[in-house]
Amino acid sequence: MTPSRLPRRSFLKLAAAGAGAVAFPQIVPSGTLFGANPPSRKLNVAVIGLGNRAWTDVPAILEEGHNITAVCDVDSSQIARMKTGPSARKKGKGADFSAGVRKAAEYSDYRRLLEKERNLDAVVIAAGQRWHMPMSAAALGAGRAVFCEKPLAHSVAEARAIAKLMVGSKLVTQIGTQGGATDAFRRSMEIMQAGLLGQIREVHCWMDRTFPPSEHVARAADPIPSTLNWDAWCGPSPVHPFKDHYLWGCLQWGRWLDYGDGHLADMGAHAHNLPLRALELGAPIRVAVKSAEPAKDSYPSANSFRWDFAARGKFAPVSVWWHDGPDAAPPRDLAGDVIATYGRIPTNGSLFVGDKGILFADAWGQKGVMRLKTDSSPKCRGVLDHEAAKPLAKIYPRASGQNHMKEFLDACRGETKTFQDFTIAARAAELGMTGIVALRLGRDFEWDSANLKAKGQPEADRWIHLPQRKKWIA
Repeated sequence: MTPSRLPRRSFLKLAAAGAGAVAFPQIVPSGTLFGANPPSRKLNVAVIGLGNRAWTDVPAILEEGHNITAVCDVDSSQIARMKTGPSARKKGKGADFSAGVRKAAEYSDYRRLLEKERNLDAVVIAAGQRWHMPMSAAALGAGRAVFCEKPLAHSVAEARAIAKLMVGSKLVTQIGTQGGATDAFRRSMEIMQAGLLGQIREVHCWMDRTFPPSEHVARAADPIPSTLNWDAWCGPSPVHPFKDHYLWGCLQWGRWLDYGDGHLADMGAHAHNLPLRALELGAPIRVAVKSAEPAKDSYPSANSFRWDFAARGKFAPVSVWWHDGPDAAPPRDLAGDVIATYGRIPTNGSLFVGDKGILFADAWGQKGVMRLKTDSSPKCRGVLDHEAAKPLAKIYPRASGQNHMKEFLDACRGETKTFQDFTIAARAAELGMTGIVALRLGRDFEWDSANLKAKGQPEADRWIHLPQRKKWIA
């Protein structure tokens, strides 16, 4: 049975409407509802965007025995590279998997793929950040399960729109925050929600990656490769003069604020996942930023963002930070237990400071360790074997093999449910993108979440509701 759908153009216009979008339509898909597929059946999966992340996602799908039936990229050389085999494969990416994609149908336009591939069960979106919400909305509108790399949105309004699209939906979704699949991530959630650390009033997340100082986009263009549709690559974002470095991966194009949102959208999207989930964060009430230099067209060289949250049920008010740049770290006076454990402050991480102790995880929210103030040892112990945590019940299901992609694929066959669905991903994206609004404004603001407004600062609206070119999404 073919899924019932809205007409493609109507649905894409709905998705492009941003925060004004209405609730998700009641679509009845053939193989993407929870429990719709028998566990023995192989899934038919399409992959959109064949850059760096696809070289991890594609083998993960094939290793589970499923079919890659279609691939899509605006650069035909990317498709050819993935289908060629070991000689084209990036060094260190594992065994050759080209045979698993060699017969896949090829597309340069994701809309044509969704129209023509009638037997798809799932779509994996590994295109750039500016594409995540439009492509996800289109795939959902076609009645397909969707796995999308993080973050889910490129603006606050996009994040709110995808959240509204998910209301009432039974389609399987998963965001690419892989650390959430680990036992340590889920155990850390259980520890903090049980109150073992007491009230947590401060969280610091960081990554010591840096960019050059912020600058304007170059006006002199490099020659556009004959294999690349540059206009389609830019998609909903402005078309700037082509530069070779835009094709060098997310740490290159992601630096430019029209196409990505720097380290905050890259590693910050991973790091904020654990505080979001463990502390049941809603919308912040205040957003602040300090940068090494004013933001021009690219992400600054060093930044500290801060979000303040009001009390929530059993949780006290809390401030959550994100630090990046060469010296990124939490305040040293809060990191004594971490230094005692590792001999230094690690280059990335998330530090939860509670009344009764601390918990530290890496920036993916995994490899968690903790120390209570009553512990005799000055060093932290793992969240999976700390004596005080052992009596706590396991509230959250564990992912088979701690495998994030497998959890999604298994959910498509009705064997489980995803842990990082789009409802959660939309909240995480909205949090991050309010930080980008502060960065673009160059100042702090009080956040009116209900109305998507920076209180008393109407000039913020242009960054909350980013204008989009409709050519590629409508």
